[in-house]
Amino acid sequence: MIRNSDTIYSKSQDSTPFRFNKRVAAVFTDMIKRSVPGYAEIIVNIQQLASIYCQVNSNCYDLGCSLGAASLAMSHGNKAEGVEIIAVDNSLDMLEQCENNIAGFVHKTPISLVQADIQQTEISNASIVVLNYTLQFVQQEDRVRIIKKIYDGLLPGGILVISEKIIYSDPMINQLMIELHHQFKRDNGYSELEISQKRSALENVLTPELLEAHISRMQSVGFTHVNCFQQQLNFASLIAIK
Repeated sequence: MIRNSDTIYSKSQDSTPFRFNKRVAAVFTDMIKRSVPGYAEIIVNIQQLASIYCQVNSNCYDLGCSLGAASLAMSHGNKAEGVEIIAVDNSLDMLEQCENNIAGFVHKTPISLVQADIQQTEISNASIVVLNYTLQFVQQEDRVRIIKKIYDGLLPGGILVISEKIIYSDPMINQLMIELHHQFKRDNGYSELEISQKRSALENVLTPELLEAHISRMQSVGFTHVNCFQQQLNFASLIAIK
């Protein structure tokens, strides 16, 4: 697969909210690699978790699948028979690129693409559900309902994996993590203009929370085994086991 370079915010432009449109879909692989610390490791960990937690004749969900990296990771990691991976995204532009991406890799577990709002997606007979940098784009008041729906749709022993941008309760530490994240982007070739314009575009679109808020929410719907298993700067991944 050819990786197009992300130059969306390289020229001065009017501030418009960030959207997962055709322009973003075309450069998303490059964008997320250069913007999210530890992203490659998260995908590897999802593959490893799939090798442990995929159950026979069950469903695995990738909610907010973007270009299908987590779906492919689950497919590669799965060792159980009768597993289907259901990749859901509300952006047709992202799903079209996802279809091309998945077609470019050999994988044994079937992946079904569904265009839908994850809030309207039924979760059933699930051994794994992945929310990879997805919940942060959902209104905060709707998040607990989504997590409860996932919990109810998971089989005993099933897992929920969530990766999110987070904030810190200590203002000084929070600002430090923001600055270190910006430096991460600079080190990956983004200019000050690109960093500034991307941040403005994401304002009021991406709403991060405290790590503790995610843990508390998952515990409140019934998960008793919840923990962070990877964290780098202001990005964290958590696992919850039913």
